[in-house]
Amino acid sequence: MKPAEAYILDQPEPFKSILMHLQLLIETSFSEVGLQFKWKMPFYYLNEKPLCYLNPSKKKGYVDVGFYTNSELQKFNEFVISDKRKVVKSLRYTKVNDIDAKVLISVLEEAYQQTTKGFFGK
Repeated sequence: MKPAEAYILDQPEPFKSILMHLQLLIETSFSEVGLQFKWKMPFYYLNEKPLCYLNPSKKKGYVDVGFYTNSELQKFNEFVISDKRKVVKSLRYTKVNDIDAKVLISVLEEAYQQTTKGFFGK
C-alpha cells in the first residue's frame, strides 16, 4: 500500500470518508493522476504537475482540497477559499454530503489548466 493511501485509511471519521470520496472522484475524473505522499499529506500529480492536495484539518473540522493558482478562477469561484493565501486556493468539506462533484472537478480542471500555462515553469 502506498503511503498516501495508508494515510487516508488511518484518518478518523469523518475525515476518512471525506478523503476516500474525494479520492474516488479525482481518480475517476483524471485517469492519469498519480497519488503521492509529500509534505505529510496526499498530493495528486497530473502529467508531473501538482493537481491538488488533500489536507484534513482536525482542529478546524474540515478537509481542504488545495490547489495552486495565481489568479481567480472563472467557474465556481464563490466556493473557493483563499484565506489570504496568494497562490493556494481550496475547497473545504466538513462531511461527505458537502462534496459537489461538478464543482470539485470543474475547479480542479480550471486550476490544472492554469498550471499548464507556465505558472510552475517548464
